[in-house]
Amino acid sequence: MKIDQITIHYIRMDLQSPFATSFGSIQTRDCIVIEINAEGLTGWGECVADFDPGYSSETSGTSWLMLKEFLLPPLLSNDVTDPSNLQGRLAHIKGHLMAKAGIEMALWDLQGKAQGRSLSELLGGTSSSVEVGVSVGIQHSASELVEAVEDYLALGYRRIKIKIKPGRDVNDTQAVRQAFPGLRLQVDANSAYTLETANALLPLDDLELLLIEQPLAEDDLWDHSHLQKRFRTALCLDESIISPRHARQALEMGSCRVINIKSGRVGGLENSLKIHDLCLAKNIPVWCGGMLETGVGRAANLALASLPNFKYPGDISATERYYARDITNEIFSLNSDSTINVPKGPGLGVSINLGELERVTLKKLVVNQ
Repeated sequence: MKIDQITIHYIRMDLQSPFATSFGSIQTRDCIVIEINAEGLTGWGECVADFDPGYSSETSGTSWLMLKEFLLPPLLSNDVTDPSNLQGRLAHIKGHLMAKAGIEMALWDLQGKAQGRSLSELLGGTSSSVEVGVSVGIQHSASELVEAVEDYLALGYRRIKIKIKPGRDVNDTQAVRQAFPGLRLQVDANSAYTLETANALLPLDDLELLLIEQPLAEDDLWDHSHLQKRFRTALCLDESIISPRHARQALEMGSCRVINIKSGRVGGLENSLKIHDLCLAKNIPVWCGGMLETGVGRAANLALASLPNFKYPGDISATERYYARDITNEIFSLNSDSTINVPKGPGLGVSINLGELERVTLKKLVVNQ
């Protein structure tokens, strides 16, 4: 299949409410939407890098530069349309995994449309719907956190993740657990602790949490292996897992008992599949994290999470959780059993509201031969 043209759209969307984590609070979300045209078909992808380098050193700005100068030109000159060989074609370019993942997502969308198959089918998904939860940012007080959790439970979510940081950790989690004794609850520290300060989290072991996510540094595996020995509760790694190799090393070290898979963080869906299969072989459950995606990335996450070893509810949430207006015509809604349906249409299974995309676009670039 010959690629005719690639367009990248830098967009900024308003969130329904501020989202606060250990590294700051945001009211808007930036990302890059990638449009690849090939022989009458259009594939769409989403680069999930945000404006600030809080979660990752990659930003929407660095991704824009890398896409423009280094990543997209080889696609046009070599007609790379098979997502399974993209990583090999771009291996000479170090890092920039989120930018690469956005391209790969568009290629998966193209392949699905060309073959008349859904992304879930292409990946080997087995579920028609995916169990999901909601991630609740740090609130002004523990009482406000309990109120926010109560609101999400009223909407039908059955699993809650709360963000924590030093000084807003044990007391907040205890307050939620006391208010909702049977709730499926987990916490996410986003690398806010050191091996020494993480001792403050030991009381969490008494709260029957599903997991404690990424307490230590974003590039650490070794100290997590020591910390996991102190806890009965499973540690889950997120930021530390940027490749199948890192996943293998983490499991060999005993750094965690659960892995969060975000396709953007690990370079795309192909690497996500490898991590899924590795964990499945070792009986380690995985789940799908979220990056405040538009409907484009949300559709890809649902397809990925339909694979059999995604044992825990994903941070995929309904469209209305984050955006009043999305750039896809399809709106993802929460079912009564705290699931969201996996798209069935070819490729990602979503179509783009071009008017809305244009409204939120700050700049765009057309790349062709």
